[in-house]
Amino acid sequence: MATISRSRRLLLGLTSAAFIAVAGFPATVSAQTAATLYERAQDREASARKAAPPALAALRSAAKSYEAIVARYPTSGYCDNALWQAAGLLTLAFERSGDADDRKAAERYLNWLRKEYPTSALAKDVPAKLDALADAAPAPAPSAPAASTSTAETQTPGRGATIRTITHTSLPRGDRLTIELSKEVAFTGDRIDGPDRVFFDFANAAPSDAVKSQPGHVAGALVSGVRLGRQANGATRVVLELKGAPRYSTFPLYDPFRLVIDIESDTLPERPVPVAPGPAAPQATTPVPQAVPANASATVPPPPEKPADGPAARAAETPADKPAASPPPPAPAPPSATSRGAYSLSRQLGLGVSRIVIDAGHGGHDPGARANGINESELVLDVALRVQKLLEEHPGVEVVLTRSDDRFIPLEERTAIANREGADLFLSIHANASRTLATRGVETYILNFASNPQAEAVAARENATSTKAMGTLPDLIKAITLNNKLQESRELATMVQTALVRSLRAKSTAVRDLGVKQAPFVVLIGAQMPSVLAEISFITNRAEATLLKQSSYRERIAQALADAVLKYQASLKKITTVAVRDEAR
Repeated sequence: MATISRSRRLLLGLTSAAFIAVAGFPATVSAQTAATLYERAQDREASARKAAPPALAALRSAAKSYEAIVARYPTSGYCDNALWQAAGLLTLAFERSGDADDRKAAERYLNWLRKEYPTSALAKDVPAKLDALADAAPAPAPSAPAASTSTAETQTPGRGATIRTITHTSLPRGDRLTIELSKEVAFTGDRIDGPDRVFFDFANAAPSDAVKSQPGHVAGALVSGVRLGRQANGATRVVLELKGAPRYSTFPLYDPFRLVIDIESDTLPERPVPVAPGPAAPQATTPVPQAVPANASATVPPPPEKPADGPAARAAETPADKPAASPPPPAPAPPSATSRGAYSLSRQLGLGVSRIVIDAGHGGHDPGARANGINESELVLDVALRVQKLLEEHPGVEVVLTRSDDRFIPLEERTAIANREGADLFLSIHANASRTLATRGVETYILNFASNPQAEAVAARENATSTKAMGTLPDLIKAITLNNKLQESRELATMVQTALVRSLRAKSTAVRDLGVKQAPFVVLIGAQMPSVLAEISFITNRAEATLLKQSSYRERIAQALADAVLKYQASLKKITTVAVRDEAR
């Protein structure tokens, strides 16, 4: 799907905050209502494209939904994207039906976009789109399911992405598959029984020649094979055939764009991981991922030396009645590389984590989102207090809360607290909400420009209480652009997202992994340490709200967040105590 330009996304994400209603949802104003309509149109489009072949009536209806946005809010930043999406839907309808009216409607949308929104980043692509549409011919519907289509039929679409590689790495209790693409694309995934398999559809993407011949050879302890298929909407489907009913989780990585899929099972015997006798120099390749227990030490002491046999050796043995001499402490091990196999500046400098600021969102006169008998500010405070208790059980960890009761703390003050306290890590906890009540799942955000309309809507809602004025926009853009903790924040966010999905899916298999995303959250701007914002569930989803009312489920969320923080800490250099560091200031 087309993406909105960076400047327009930032304006939508930051300036919409001034128009947000107290009830926790955006008020009915032009920019935000257009965003809501756009989200609904996307849902209709996704439903229309899922059918095989896509239903013509559904495609045309979804296109009309996009057109309604432009007709009702012609000055909205969503209009150019809406016209582009509508044109794509009608192009697909023409390919399915051969009806000239569908082609004419697609051309009308494209010309409308070029004429009324000439400064849009999409306008420059209109001529090529019109040329391709003029040459397009109706195509018969495929006779076989898309997932089983021969890989020889896949062709790289113009301006689309290429699936470069599909690689396999062994995990201690499973497999990790990494799908690398030439650029970021929208993707969806799901699990199907009979036989057990998971699939991922990558929009407007096609496999490279190397990948076409590779999938049959990709297999592991829990993955019996990988298949490729061509979808009618131009997407490529990657199917992973599973064995042993394992669990799975996903998270994206960037530069280059990759989707990482972890397939794991507790019933699989853990594979031993060989330990080198001493610290080794960093390698160019990505290290084999390892499961790190929450309280694991980053240092592995060397095995004791066996004394040589003989009288001298026996005389040197310590008598039983004498206390044994304490062995010298092992040399500190360097921090591990990130999940991308890189060493950020923080890791190069040997920095670690000991003081953690936990931020419970909203509070006081700002209750956050409210639905299904749940108040967001109460929920996230309860979870934050649980996380504090769990983390403080570990030596060398100090936790600071931005609020410990139901009080209002301005967004800008929350980051200021973390900076004043000299925090090494900042975790802001929130609960999600959506006008689409079926929406569910968890997602984790880092500070950057929003990458899609959904992220923009979340940022607009969470930034509702910001006191920033329009005159500060240049400074905000500069702060976001110069964010030098992006790499470590993404590393932390990936661990948070993975831990949440794994923990909550053990309770409810319906939990969706919405991934690591980026958006311009005011509460993260200016943080001088790695910082993330976790959306722990959708309180507007009745099923998730029912679970969130349970103390055991809240404890499960808190444990996942604490585990992620401790795992991130273990991946860096160890710090003995907070007090020692403070005395050195």
